[in-house]
Amino acid sequence: MSKTTRATQEVAKAGVPFTLHSYAYDPGAERVGLQAAEAIGMPPGRVLKTLMAEVDGKPVCAVIPSDHEVSMKRLAAIFGGKSAQMLRPADAERLTGYHVGGISPFGQKRRVPTAVEETALSAPTVFINGGQRGLQLELAPADLCRLLAAKVAALVA
Repeated sequence: MSKTTRATQEVAKAGVPFTLHSYAYDPGAERVGLQAAEAIGMPPGRVLKTLMAEVDGKPVCAVIPSDHEVSMKRLAAIFGGKSAQMLRPADAERLTGYHVGGISPFGQKRRVPTAVEETALSAPTVFINGGQRGLQLELAPADLCRLLAAKVAALVA
């Protein structure tokens, strides 16, 4: 497995310290984020999942703890819209350039507005997909938000 991805390159280029964690990705896992948390031995609240959605037809990215579900109503409100829905997997892959299960908020083909769940900021570090299946990037949540120019808000249901 290559440890150099568009995601790791973007974070490194910004001069942000991070640590990479590899694990055995399970393509049959029902919830990829929870499987990643278990595989690297971290609480699911510190392992964040990257969700690609659209608000009023415009793509957005939501980053939330892997043991929660995003509130579509809250997601729409954060971006000033009326309704939100998840992107179809094929559309998310086309937009980001990553495969489902390996979608990172960093290094996407097209940067979209991003929101991060506010409770993620309480941990000293968080884990986020590093741009391929089986690769987690650990960094400070403040760096995550700054690099993504993310809105921080209550996103979970």
